[in-house]
Amino acid sequence: MKLKLRLNGTPHEMDIAALKPDLELRIDGRGHALRETGTTGALRHARIDGEDIAYHQARSGNRAFLHLGGRNWIVEFVDPRDAAREKVQGSGDIRAPMPGVVVSVEKQPGDPVTAGDTILTIESMKLQTNLLAERDGVLAEILKSEGDVFEKGAIVARLQEEEDGDA
Repeated sequence: MKLKLRLNGTPHEMDIAALKPDLELRIDGRGHALRETGTTGALRHARIDGEDIAYHQARSGNRAFLHLGGRNWIVEFVDPRDAAREKVQGSGDIRAPMPGVVVSVEKQPGDPVTAGDTILTIESMKLQTNLLAERDGVLAEILKSEGDVFEKGAIVARLQEEEDGDA
């Protein structure tokens, strides 16, 4: 069964090719071998495609926030039912996936945005995460400023509502 995921806002297809001896994933048709090898405090260790790596991870719902190789990654597993609901609702709300503080504001109201553009950068548990536009549109408002604290699920920015084009 093909699973859908978004990596930093970009959609990908993934399926599990094998569970043993290592987890083998195919992402967009390319195979990857993965084995978790342990932890040291908050640092996790794994072997991916024969290379030893260390990373930090935080989770919120169907999202995993990784700091790996000097970069931050958001991996979101897409539940097909959620994707269908989002299309019906057309929500332009950008919500905080975890409590934290705004580190920087990258866009301003009125700016055009493309799906995957960074709107704000937040910090939670010493992990900086970019909050991305989930669709193309125009930024309607930014509800938090640099230094503002927020709770999980708080709306931090909003895109203008989509027009139907049926008029």
